[in-house]
Amino acid sequence: MRMSQNENSPAIGVIGGSGLYEIEGLTNVEEINVETPFGSPSDAIISGYLGERKVCFLARHARGHRILPSELNHRANIWAMRSLGVRWIIAVTAVGSLQEQYAPRDIVLPDQFFDRTSQRANHTFFGNGIVAHISFGDPISEKLREILFQEASKLNVNVNNGGTYVNMDGPAFSTRAESETNRKLGFDIIGMTNLPEAKLAREAEISLATLAMITDYDCWKVEEESVNAHAVIEHVIANATAAKNVLKGAIPRIPFEADWPEHRALDNALMTDKNLWPKQTVTNLEPILGRFLKS
Repeated sequence: MRMSQNENSPAIGVIGGSGLYEIEGLTNVEEINVETPFGSPSDAIISGYLGERKVCFLARHARGHRILPSELNHRANIWAMRSLGVRWIIAVTAVGSLQEQYAPRDIVLPDQFFDRTSQRANHTFFGNGIVAHISFGDPISEKLREILFQEASKLNVNVNNGGTYVNMDGPAFSTRAESETNRKLGFDIIGMTNLPEAKLAREAEISLATLAMITDYDCWKVEEESVNAHAVIEHVIANATAAKNVLKGAIPRIPFEADWPEHRALDNALMTDKNLWPKQTVTNLEPILGRFLKS
């Protein structure tokens, strides 16, 4: 029988990107379909235990890779995680390299983002009568990123601790002009999914760090084949194997108590007096605002 401490401890979320559709070694597995005020998540959440840690896994693009980046319901995904007690998220994502030193199958652990998306209104839980402005100068959990770095460094791959992830809409890959512009601005990697997850996780008081797995050189490197889905499949498979090894080592090292700075991100973010909060908005955000409703 598991100790009650572990039964009741906060869960660890994993969002799997291209090629990572499951976590091996989970026990007591349960498939949970979560209804959210924002619609349906990408897929059922797979809940189970890796050793003594409760883990909630979500396939970002659904099992079978059926959802475009521009179709992702990020609010539903993060709300579902938070409603299941998730307080840490490791976001595994496939990215293109914008710099010579980052090669396919390398790992980058970004510490910054640049937003080139067009759906920013959908990248917040707030509005509808409750205003909040989260601090987002350091968008990645430093402590969780360090755990990922230490575990990734044990693998036979190049690991880069830090860098800027530029988030585009997709689903088409970049033009050469776009790719060259992003390179000249000093961005390191490019993807289509992770920034909205980081914003929403911060609003939900979840510590998030990104495990970015490089599959290609975007299209700026003219001597290389321009990125396309079929050209990167072998790199995706190899990256998924590396990601599983990092997760296996990192998850047991995450503390049981959710007391990192990100876990109180709303302390200085909420602007609207609680007496003015609309009842329906409070109901919709109960998993996120729960600790403010106790007093």
